[in-house]
Amino acid sequence: MKTFAVIGTGVIGNGWIARFLANGHRVHAFDPAPGAEEKTRTLLNDIWPTLAEYGTSEEATLDNLTFFETLEEAVESADLIQENVPEREDVKKSVLKQVDAATKPDAIIASSTSGYMPSVLQEACEHHPERVIVAHPFNPVYLIPLVEIAGGKQTDRAYMEKAQKLYDHMNMKPLMMSGEIDGHIGDRLMEALWRESLHIVNDGVATTEEVDKAIVYGPGLRWALMGPFMTLHLAGGNEGMRHMLEQFGPALKLPWTRLVAPELTEELSEKVIQGTSEQCGTVPVQDLEHRRDRFLIKLMDLLEEEGFWPSERLIAYERK
Repeated sequence: MKTFAVIGTGVIGNGWIARFLANGHRVHAFDPAPGAEEKTRTLLNDIWPTLAEYGTSEEATLDNLTFFETLEEAVESADLIQENVPEREDVKKSVLKQVDAATKPDAIIASSTSGYMPSVLQEACEHHPERVIVAHPFNPVYLIPLVEIAGGKQTDRAYMEKAQKLYDHMNMKPLMMSGEIDGHIGDRLMEALWRESLHIVNDGVATTEEVDKAIVYGPGLRWALMGPFMTLHLAGGNEGMRHMLEQFGPALKLPWTRLVAPELTEELSEKVIQGTSEQCGTVPVQDLEHRRDRFLIKLMDLLEEEGFWPSERLIAYERK
């Protein structure tokens, strides 16, 4: 049993708490916001049946969660500290500086940041910046297995590998990035699709529901199994990617996409807000979250049968 400290208990922080607890570990939490502990425990009670369905450790119990009144108390004995404070460079640096000064020297300090590079975040750490990494998850953290791990200029790779093993043991799929970049990998790809989606809605080409359908019933199905590169490799037939690039490569010069984001005017904002509101109807967000979680469990069970991790080489599948 390891001890994990979670600093910041918003949507992502609470997701980490659920993931750590479900795998039988102790969690020390800290969040100065009023009512933070109550909100966390309410969420955990709500999703615990889902986690039990997905599969929890024999040692898993909500009793392993302890909230502390100070950050220093929360991190001092932790093996890994997962930081989840708001996406502001000054705030993150300030918190990470406190963590670096308060925790044991060999503890891993991992930021869940969706945008900042680890080289930027570790600048504020005066004691052991070499153990600062980015470990960026995806919502809901307690179910989605991907965590992008990146090191900065001062990072000792041994800490990345140590973190990789810890996340792997919690039924996650750690992606060890070769380098570092703002937004990492997954968020940059999602951002590109999001920007194009906003242009399509802004130009009156489609509604938010039509955009969602275009992904859900089309490329989303293929991406869930193979990702963009392998999907296009198959589009090339027997010759694979080589033929695909010869056939469709010239289309890259056509003005199909407008990756610069459109101005988020009041009119565009209202289109998006009204559109998604109509899609939800009278169904509460909590019910939609439960539906999402049930679907994810079924989908991951199916992917497990097919080798589960689409970006890995297909050796494991062939061995079957």
